Amino acid sequence: MKVDLFDFHLPPERIAQMPAEPRDSARLLDIRPDRLGDCGVLDLPALLNPGDLLVFNDTRVIPARLHGYRGEVAVEVLLHKAEADGTWLAFARPGKRLKTGQTIRFAEDFAADILEKREGGELRLAFAGAADLLEALKRHGSMPLPPYIRGGKAEAADAERYQTIYAREEGAVAAPTAGLHFTDRLMAALAERGIGTAFLTLHVGAGTFLPVKADDTEDHRMHAEWGSIDPETAARITETKRQGGRVVAVGTTSLRLLESAAREDGTVPAFSGDTDIFITPGYRFKAVDLLMTNFHLPRSTLFMLVSAFAGLERMQSAYSHAIEAGYRFYSYGDACLLHPSR
Repeated sequence: MKVDLFDFHLPPERIAQMPAEPRDSARLLDIRPDRLGDCGVLDLPALLNPGDLLVFNDTRVIPARLHGYRGEVAVEVLLHKAEADGTWLAFARPGKRLKTGQTIRFAEDFAADILEKREGGELRLAFAGAADLLEALKRHGSMPLPPYIRGGKAEAADAERYQTIYAREEGAVAAPTAGLHFTDRLMAALAERGIGTAFLTLHVGAGTFLPVKADDTEDHRMHAEWGSIDPETAARITETKRQGGRVVAVGTTSLRLLESAAREDGTVPAFSGDTDIFITPGYRFKAVDLLMTNFHLPRSTLFMLVSAFAGLERMQSAYSHAIEAGYRFYSYGDACLLHPSR
């Protein structure tokens, strides 16, 4: 499909620079095949049915943005995926001036060797001087806010703001942003209504949010991300479907992992491994019945995904309504609840 089909104009003032306070005070657009409903995130329990199951991504964002030097040249590095051998894939600026064999130094005792330079400027790095890389990142790194939030410059408070309240498995370099709206109060209201919760892990990479530069979706390459669905969550999904409940993915990250693992009959087994699933209109969803997500960038793989789920024309209409009605967009913005087009 032509990528231009997924373009739209978003006024810059619609891009949220700070999250709603409290988190669950954000707005929620209920997007159904036949109508739109202006709601709030606190209305979510009433929009779901007893017996439904919300599936959350419990990944925890690490301080993956680093500033260092290659010789005299200042370099910014954004880690995006850990490899099995302990190396990391990363994006760097200025990438064109970096070469295999060079070293980027972040502190006197903390540096990274460039082992490989890949297509599009992606690097494979090996870290030196860090017996515990996560501890080194906490000392020298910063939260990897996307560039549309304050130019990517994180404040101290973003260490908590850009983390879900249930984050526990460290490894993401971008937040599963639909989950940022949940609070203890909202979780309690969901439980009181008889709505279940389950957790999986997908370590979100920065590549997920990049605009698609190709002219056609067939020419776009997704960056792989690592994920895991444990047997308990798989069993909860099976039992929910058996009893007629709906599986509600909280965020596109949860949806992509569920759909990666799902069998053709819609069952979801336990899973552990990489996924580079790319969902565009025409995809047949197997496991997920509803999707809660934020508002996404034009020409992004995520806007393509929501268009596949709820219909391109429907999403174009919903986004036009959201812009006119003053909804806040992107990672710190408002949310929507998508019902499938089928």
